[in-house]
Amino acid sequence: MKKLVIAGAAAGLVIAVGCTKKLDTDQKKASYAIGQQIGGNMKQQNIEIDADVMAMAMKDAIKGDSKMTKEEIQQAMMKLQESAMKKQQEAAEENKKKGAEFLEKNKSAEGVKVTASGLQYKVEKEGDGKMPTKTDTVKAHYTGTLIDGTKFDSSLDRGQPAEFPVQGVIPGWSEALQMMKVGAKYKLFIPPELAYGASGRPGIPANSVLVFDVELVEIVKAGAAPAAPAEKPAKKK
Repeated sequence: MKKLVIAGAAAGLVIAVGCTKKLDTDQKKASYAIGQQIGGNMKQQNIEIDADVMAMAMKDAIKGDSKMTKEEIQQAMMKLQESAMKKQQEAAEENKKKGAEFLEKNKSAEGVKVTASGLQYKVEKEGDGKMPTKTDTVKAHYTGTLIDGTKFDSSLDRGQPAEFPVQGVIPGWSEALQMMKVGAKYKLFIPPELAYGASGRPGIPANSVLVFDVELVEIVKAGAAPAAPAEKPAKKK
């Protein structure tokens, strides 16, 4: 947290003055790019800032000045971290509640089946090939969204199926893959405990129910060396 917020001062400076300057040099473009990355990270973590104050602090630091002592800065950082953690916990609890309500309603939807683990799935198309085992490596196309429809990942966007071991993904995926035959298309509704739980991941808030459209393209037998995809889907952390 400390590293992020200190680095965020650069983003604050860009926010405060960047709109009045043209990005007509490599230095300005690089500065703006860094600000975008830092600002996006802060937004994703839901950190509230005062851009004008951050710009002032950045200017003071460059001059070697500070309007706060080191102790005051440390206390402010600790309070910010405590506030951020509280917000994350509240958001996680709210997400858990919404997810449970969604799954409770969804399990009665037409065509939806529920396994003993709590995984919900709908068969969009039955396959006619073999069924993978837990020791196999497979290729699959997929699109993953949150329950509000927000897309966080898609092999289709990259133009090639992802390749990964059946045991190398989140439990909801591992279970579903072993029910599918090659050529099958399933829609998965994965509870948080079969996905990323309270930890979440970038683009996936804590306690999120995940929705996947999955097509099992091919089975690569255990022992084969898979080609590394641009990004593996739903990989365990």
